[in-house]
Amino acid sequence: MLTFWVRGSTRLLPGWLSGLMATVVVACAAFVGVAGAATASPAGSVAPVLVLNSLNADVSVIDPVTWQETARVAVGKEPHHIYLSPDGGSVLIGNAAGNSITFMDPKTGQVQRTLNRMIDPYHLRFSPDMQWFVTAANRLDHIDIYRWHGVDAAEPLELVKRVRAPKTPSHIAIDSQSQVAYVTLQDSNELIAIDLLTQTPRWTVSTGEMPADIYLTPDDKTLLVGLTGEDSVQVFDVSGEGVAVEHSRIVTGKGAHAFRALGDGRQVFVSNRTANTISRIDLESLSVVDSFAAPGGPDCMDLMDDGKTLLVTSRWAGRLTVIDVTTGQIVKQVRVGKSPHGVWTLNHAPRL
Repeated sequence: MLTFWVRGSTRLLPGWLSGLMATVVVACAAFVGVAGAATASPAGSVAPVLVLNSLNADVSVIDPVTWQETARVAVGKEPHHIYLSPDGGSVLIGNAAGNSITFMDPKTGQVQRTLNRMIDPYHLRFSPDMQWFVTAANRLDHIDIYRWHGVDAAEPLELVKRVRAPKTPSHIAIDSQSQVAYVTLQDSNELIAIDLLTQTPRWTVSTGEMPADIYLTPDDKTLLVGLTGEDSVQVFDVSGEGVAVEHSRIVTGKGAHAFRALGDGRQVFVSNRTANTISRIDLESLSVVDSFAAPGGPDCMDLMDDGKTLLVTSRWAGRLTVIDVTTGQIVKQVRVGKSPHGVWTLNHAPRL
């Protein structure tokens, strides 16, 4: 067995994976676009698939027609997560250990600019009204709340408040009214809610082991948390004015981690990183209705605009795995860099 570091926790890899990598930096997030809608690239063009190689400090640019890597673009150290800018002209890549954010053209994969002095931007998310930009400093135990001044401003992001958040803030979800940011605290097994207008915590509740990604239903009433240290998704009722109340748990598979909605408002996928599977959850019954294999430590996901081609980063195998969700079959595996984490394409299905 091989011991490796998981940003605040230790895990064991099976012996067969020991030869693949000696050190792996692990964490995940769901990647979202503006207002949850698909965004089209210019007529007749196909936008590339962008894969963030967290241990190479670069991005693999993949042609989704040939499934070939066409470029490898340097960014900053430990790129983990990615988000579309409000104007749709850039994707923002958080380089956690590089303390920077790279702006990249989502249509070409070319770097546009880099913002430095961004302290440990591990996970990142815009509020739906595009007024706020929130980052989780997974390594340094704080949550930063920025005001957005526009992509062309000399300083697009203005730090408004730094909120202490021990221990190990991991993933962020923001409600549709742009009032509350929910953040998982990976190593204290907690979920914190922060009021964006006052930039102060509303409440903190306990979760299961090693909470990771968050999915908030479109009606803002139900919140799903992937429990990477267990085998399930924890469901919270956040419909009231008070503290979140646990509703139930959905057994999915060991290492439940990242979410990607199917785009129909009724179903969501979750990657089970240790079990090497992906589960489909029905949001009405809050139950698993399907599951299929996804080898190599499935992590983050995106769904292409055909509604059936699921893009999955296989962290331990250094691959982008392409799965047809209508059959559950693997279509292709593309070699990328070390410890691929985030994956994103402009030609995506709706994210709600």
